[in-house]
Amino acid sequence: MGSDFGLLGALTMTIAIGLMEYALITNDFSVSYVAKVGSTTTPLWVTIVSLWSSLEGSILLWAFVLNGYIAAFAWATKGKYVEHSSYALGASLSIAVFFSFLVAGVADPFIAMDPVPTEGPGPNPLLQNHILMVIHPPALYLGYVGMAVPFGMGVASLLAGKIGAAWSVALRRWILLPWGFLTVGIILGGWWSYEVLGWGGYWAWDPVENASFLPWLTATAFIHSALIMERKDGLKGWGIVLLLVTFLLTLLGTFMTRSGVFNSVHSFTQTPIGPVFLGFLAFCSFVSLVLLSMRIDVLGSKKKPMAAVSRDSMFLLNNLLFAAFTFTVLIGTVYPLVHEAMTEKKLSIGEPYFNELGIPLSIAIVFLMGVGPALPWGKIEQQDAVKRLVIPMVGALVAVGLALVCGATGFTPLLSFGVSGFALMTTLRELIEPAAVRVERKAESWGNALWTTWSKTRRRTGGYIVHIGVIMVAVAVTGSGAFKEVSEVTLKEGQSVEIQEYRLTYTGKETVTESHRSSEIAKVSVLRGSREMGVLEPKLNNYFRMGSVIGTPAVHNFLDEDLYLNLVNMNEDGSIVGLQVITQPLVLWLWLGGAVMMFGTLISAWPSRKRKTLTTETTKESA
Repeated sequence: MGSDFGLLGALTMTIAIGLMEYALITNDFSVSYVAKVGSTTTPLWVTIVSLWSSLEGSILLWAFVLNGYIAAFAWATKGKYVEHSSYALGASLSIAVFFSFLVAGVADPFIAMDPVPTEGPGPNPLLQNHILMVIHPPALYLGYVGMAVPFGMGVASLLAGKIGAAWSVALRRWILLPWGFLTVGIILGGWWSYEVLGWGGYWAWDPVENASFLPWLTATAFIHSALIMERKDGLKGWGIVLLLVTFLLTLLGTFMTRSGVFNSVHSFTQTPIGPVFLGFLAFCSFVSLVLLSMRIDVLGSKKKPMAAVSRDSMFLLNNLLFAAFTFTVLIGTVYPLVHEAMTEKKLSIGEPYFNELGIPLSIAIVFLMGVGPALPWGKIEQQDAVKRLVIPMVGALVAVGLALVCGATGFTPLLSFGVSGFALMTTLRELIEPAAVRVERKAESWGNALWTTWSKTRRRTGGYIVHIGVIMVAVAVTGSGAFKEVSEVTLKEGQSVEIQEYRLTYTGKETVTESHRSSEIAKVSVLRGSREMGVLEPKLNNYFRMGSVIGTPAVHNFLDEDLYLNLVNMNEDGSIVGLQVITQPLVLWLWLGGAVMMFGTLISAWPSRKRKTLTTETTKESA
């Protein structure tokens, strides 16, 4: 019965979102949401993605994605996990009911307009300014909303009072995909900020950025603790807490975005949905606390304590660091709001707080990425542990040496590069070592040995590929954050300026008029040394319906660094321009690292052909 409701919900929400897209594309201004974000002058791609450009459409998208996840879960678990699946479906469907009421109530996008306007304003100009708006919000929603199913599975674990081997595998699998989408959504959000907002950065510790980062941290912690749940029958209660908290943090993030309580480029305006969301968050938190207080004791483990030096203990320490990071970001994000509510005085907690506390935690987490996999499960002799860490230490020294040769300075950046090299060597060894054993014992070729070991251990292989992506991101963030350089210049037409190894020449302006905007474009030819790099075109865009001017920077990506030009101002005839010139190393590796992380996630989450069932538990939860 639950699976039927799941499929029915997916069907109805698909019809609803199809009708809304039809209304947007046909400019049916008799529909309130179309009158709010539509415009006859808006390009088609902008019209389509305006579905998620404002409150009501975003809630409709949330409900659509949620019901899609529930339908997929119902189909995949039909006839399986009989002691858990009905509870999980019930909890997930309860969440779907809430969002259905939102769509039909305070966030109804289908309200009829009277009188019917003949034109609309179009979506926020910032959301029309880059093609990334086509994929960034949907990726974020697929991550955010997907956490509802693992939440339902966590509730089911508490209600059933047990977590069998197959259910542990299912828990990890059903959080991997939304975690991967959330990862990509966060990376794409940084890319959008970098390419659109013109400040030369990609992460500002904005409250709504933090709102997406918080559930990512706890979900990542769960993915690691799930390994101990499967292998050692440990950390079950802690894992369930992480599942529940992850979903609660997605609700908190949604409240931040849609209530208007935070001043953010991502936020919607003040709406009546805020108190409703806050009430639902309080209800879910109360239910979670009640279930945990009543049932978490039955999820205890009878296993022996972990050895101090082992992969088990490193995973536990890793979880504690993720928890500390989550608490740090949560306090810095929410405390100013609580302080203002209690004292009526505004308090700002900015980038220095997050960097001072977050950077050491991030470095420690990357370090454990190198230590944990280097150690075996269970006890190991001290001298053997030291031997396992020799090669990673060599990797750390090589990374620091390369950074010094490239001109890096400062203790923290060098430490970060060293730790990244340490973790990379461990990761590469873990990927190659099993194949080396096959080469030695079976005289296989390296190609066959690598393919065999990687294909037979897809989940393990995918996990280490994700680690490589994380290391790429860590290196990119370190390089771009520590060695960014900013200059401002004023150029006349035909005039050149030399900044570092670049020679920039302003060659004139161009005006381009589209249906929804006009753009003043500065053409700047670029030489790097003696090599021509082409023409960069930073621009200022005037959106007709909104009456606002928004800049679009021009970025040239190199493997070693980015050249970033921001058009600050231009006189009326375009003979003089003011440019902000930013150079920062390794930014491209941030976007590539995100792609590698998603690739590894897909490999890890892809179901094994050999694991179509897990003994009789797929039909009867007995393991």
